[in-house]
Amino acid sequence: MLRREFCGLVAAGAGLGLGCRRVHSGSSGQAPLSARPGDPRGSITAGTIRLGSGDPHDGYLYVPAGYRPQTPMPLVLALHGASGNVSGPLALLGPYAEAQGFLIVAVNSSDYSWDGVIGSYGPDVARIDTALRRAFERCRVDAARLVIEGFSDGASYALGLGLANGDLFTRIVAFSPGFLHESATGRRGRPELFISHGRQDTVLPIEAASRQIVPRLQTEGYAVSYVEFEGGHGVPPEIARRAVSWLLR
Repeated sequence: MLRREFCGLVAAGAGLGLGCRRVHSGSSGQAPLSARPGDPRGSITAGTIRLGSGDPHDGYLYVPAGYRPQTPMPLVLALHGASGNVSGPLALLGPYAEAQGFLIVAVNSSDYSWDGVIGSYGPDVARIDTALRRAFERCRVDAARLVIEGFSDGASYALGLGLANGDLFTRIVAFSPGFLHESATGRRGRPELFISHGRQDTVLPIEAASRQIVPRLQTEGYAVSYVEFEGGHGVPPEIARRAVSWLLR
């Protein structure tokens, strides 16, 4: 992996960078993903694999040692926070993926944060679509447990992209999101959600973020598992464990 992807890992491995302090919603840009699980071609080895030819924005696929080509395995698309990169979500989720058996796809955003967070859905959607397509070509994925996850700005992006592609993602995990930015293409499907937030978060304060987002989604009929915890802007180990148990159930 490139040196860029290992720099500045937070001690808890929860992701890099701070989230934007803005809390808003709207609709801008196209967010549908076309990649779908199918019959993989060829063989694959365990470990972290670059899903491309060397560009820093290539996606990465983490394959646990327990992967067997004949058995569909859950897959988590993991999104980093602002100013972060793939090393954050891989550090957070990698040990759980190895111990409990799921695949991870991680992608670097094309700017300091995700396009649908700082502007309009576009280039990052295309990068994610390409990374997922390449992962689906290599691994047999359990389509009933295909999850999008993110922390901070990555969580905000996971909410917007996940709801826009609820016909692909069955579950959404959002650790300390700031807002929900809708896609101009609207929502699809009915994914379930797990959202967590620290009561002492000073980066994306809970009152203006998750305590606004969660009731709205519940009113709209979505099944939301919501957890508040004592702490700031991060993903405590207990919250990570609960989220992994939830997404694999």
